[in-house]
Amino acid sequence: MNGPNTSDRPGNAGPRGVPLVVTADEELLDDLLRLCAAAGTEPEVCHGTPERGGSWERAPLVVVGDDAVPRLRGAGRRPGVLLVGRNPDDQEIWRRAVGIGADEVIHLPDGEAWLVDRIADAVEGTGRQALAVGVIGGRGGAGASTLACALAVSSARAGRRTMLIDADPLGGGLDVLFGGEGAEGLRWPAFSRSRGRVAGGALEASLPELRSLRLLSWDRGESVVIPPEAMRAVLSAARRCGGVVVVDLPRRLDETVTEALAQLDLGLLVVPAELRAVAAARQLLSAMGGQLRDLRTVVRGPCGPGLEDEEIARLLGLPLAGQLLPEPGLAGSRPGGDPVPGESPRGPLARFCSAFWERALADGGGVAV
Repeated sequence: MNGPNTSDRPGNAGPRGVPLVVTADEELLDDLLRLCAAAGTEPEVCHGTPERGGSWERAPLVVVGDDAVPRLRGAGRRPGVLLVGRNPDDQEIWRRAVGIGADEVIHLPDGEAWLVDRIADAVEGTGRQALAVGVIGGRGGAGASTLACALAVSSARAGRRTMLIDADPLGGGLDVLFGGEGAEGLRWPAFSRSRGRVAGGALEASLPELRSLRLLSWDRGESVVIPPEAMRAVLSAARRCGGVVVVDLPRRLDETVTEALAQLDLGLLVVPAELRAVAAARQLLSAMGGQLRDLRTVVRGPCGPGLEDEEIARLLGLPLAGQLLPEPGLAGSRPGGDPVPGESPRGPLARFCSAFWERALADGGGVAV
């Protein structure tokens, strides 16, 4: 059992913001350390009697093994204490729980999933969720991935906690746009079997960090199917981290994409200023059937006579988020040395993104960073 902070009598020097595990049962401790790891945290461990004024009072959650109850008679009452046992037929454990002021009694292994969720809730807190923005192309090659990258880069440059999610398995991987295909960190295949809850902190820490943001992309291996449950678990975890989450969406609609749409606060539909693109975008909107609560259009210009940005928005029946002008020198592919979308703070992409975030965050009442 290596890694956790341990002491017989923890004092004021213990770590803040991590659960406290109180037990001398080595087998139970192994299980609790495993469950804490699944929740994305490393607990402080107390084998003896917790001291007043120490981690017993400060920890966001205290998990007590049934063996430790006799040693807690001198500890003060506090909320957020869980008593863990193994024998569901032991009715006396409820009396012992009352004796130490425990909020809940959990029996392992049946209560493992519940306990992981409870630990993750305590560690991650209940702060404001991230503002989640999805980007989708009105037709193929509309520039949705480029805008998604630029939005994430612009947000991170402004100092916001930013996560970019590549939800298009056939797009080649957004990490390529950043020149980060070799960067260390997990890709979508590692999360394809995720169910239930994914710890937000663990997700964030596991992803490649590029341009001061975290990116969940695809690898270059065989195609992997992401079930709706995995998409729900990953996006929910990303939102619990706070800040901003940008999702690059594919143009196809299936159950997994529908789940992604349900997680968004607003969406941007990128439509080039041409009649064919408008027609394709209208077909996409018909297929989406209003699944996105707040969808706005971004017109990729330049616009020609008779097809201005406001006219395109009117034809689509969507609010206009703005017109996006071409950016010289941006080919949208990193290997040849092209700049990352949005990297130039004075380019049209960066200016559009900065203005967009200013409006969107004001509309959403601000965002925790």
